[in-house]
Amino acid sequence: MNRKIKFWNKVANKYAKSPVADQASYEKKLQITQNYLQPEMEVLEIGCGTGTTALIHAPFVQRIHALDFSETMIEICREKAKSRSIENVFFECKDIESLSKEKNHYDVVMAHSVLHLVDDKQSTIDKAYELLKPGGIFVSSTVCLTGFYVVLKSVWPVMYWLGIFPSLRFFSSQALIDAHISSGFTIDYQWQASSNSLFLIAKKNKPPQNILQ
Repeated sequence: MNRKIKFWNKVANKYAKSPVADQASYEKKLQITQNYLQPEMEVLEIGCGTGTTALIHAPFVQRIHALDFSETMIEICREKAKSRSIENVFFECKDIESLSKEKNHYDVVMAHSVLHLVDDKQSTIDKAYELLKPGGIFVSSTVCLTGFYVVLKSVWPVMYWLGIFPSLRFFSSQALIDAHISSGFTIDYQWQASSNSLFLIAKKNKPPQNILQ
């Protein structure tokens, strides 16, 4: 089992019991997302954690496929879904790179508190673009650390190696926006939820229609 999976398995139960750090911002992001949701939509969530967001959005869509590579997180998700009798959210212990047959499949892909934790944010954003239908949306909320926080870059790998903190990547809000645009997305909505957190809704452009002359 790799170090990342071991870390999140270890903290999963504590994480599940922890309150949302900024409840007002979280609820605003939920509402903004729901403004884009439709009853017939197929949704993918990557890095779903303990499943709270997927379960909240479940009544607004047809089906949610929620992934996390932590077995303990997924166990907690399934228990929560069972206790709430929610049957249209399918939780699976898997990462986004393992999805190979779902190109142009989903109406929405969500990645909350994920892109600053992956090794290669560009690859993850590219994969989300690939999985979305034309016109589909990619919803993300990401910690963007620059300025003073860059001093942490030298000590964070040690803390990660010791199992104290998760793996973390440092980049600016603009770098994150540029990564979305590089993948082919158009930014439809952006909100700086806090000084360090950027909430984005990006749209996969539909291919131009041929016009007969």
